[in-house]
Amino acid sequence: MNLFTTLQHLIPQEKLSELAGRLASARHPWAKRVIILSFAKAYGIKLDDYQRKSLAEYDSFNDFFTRELNDNARPIDQTAKGIICPADGTISQLGHIHDEQIMQAKSHTYSVGQLLADYDDGNYFVNGSFATVYLAPSNYHRVHMPFDGTLVETRYVPGSLFSVNNTTAENVPDLFARNERLVCLFDTEHGKAAVVLVGAMIVAGIETVATGKIERQNTIKTETHNMALKKGEELGRFYLGSTAIVVMPKAAGTDWLANIEHGTTVQMGQLIGKMDI
Repeated sequence: MNLFTTLQHLIPQEKLSELAGRLASARHPWAKRVIILSFAKAYGIKLDDYQRKSLAEYDSFNDFFTRELNDNARPIDQTAKGIICPADGTISQLGHIHDEQIMQAKSHTYSVGQLLADYDDGNYFVNGSFATVYLAPSNYHRVHMPFDGTLVETRYVPGSLFSVNNTTAENVPDLFARNERLVCLFDTEHGKAAVVLVGAMIVAGIETVATGKIERQNTIKTETHNMALKKGEELGRFYLGSTAIVVMPKAAGTDWLANIEHGTTVQMGQLIGKMDI
């Protein structure tokens, strides 16, 4: 285990994230200006693709971080039976679920049932497919639907708040199944599917169009829904960077595109896979 990962075990993850949340929601003109300007400079963020072109137009850092795109800034691929990338970012891993194991990083796998916090759901996705997208701090931070589906359930799962970058993925076993997360389950024409929004170090919150902003708690919270969403429609957003994981059933016969692999830079709306049925 390297120093970066060791330090994450030692620091108070939740307290640090709570502090980040308070700073990110600050609306004091001086405070928000300093935070937004410093962040934009540190990560080289340009606003060409976004509706508001001036940093001064944002009410808080959270408002800036979840900034909305221009119309048509991310065209939604309309390939029949296609799966689009749900977010801007980098492909961490993707492939097939071998028995019930998802690839996290080289030499590290974890259980899909553990990820979903429900082993019956996990059994449904045995030998299915998955795609893990890492959203860096500089990325667009809204998550969109990778397919057409009806949101039928959200499941908030409390957990740790480790960073979710490659270094941590390579050193913390069961990372995505240990961190705080929101499991979104859908009915689709190809069967049940899921999108999991994974929290991380200093992530100040997770929000979906069905639940609003999720309040942290110490127990699993499940809500039922009946919300039809089209491919490309907004599903949720992160307040600071994190990871989105798409989980597809075996019955969909998902094939990921050959040019989409570990380390590939992706944008929301681009085609990343196709279903056989």
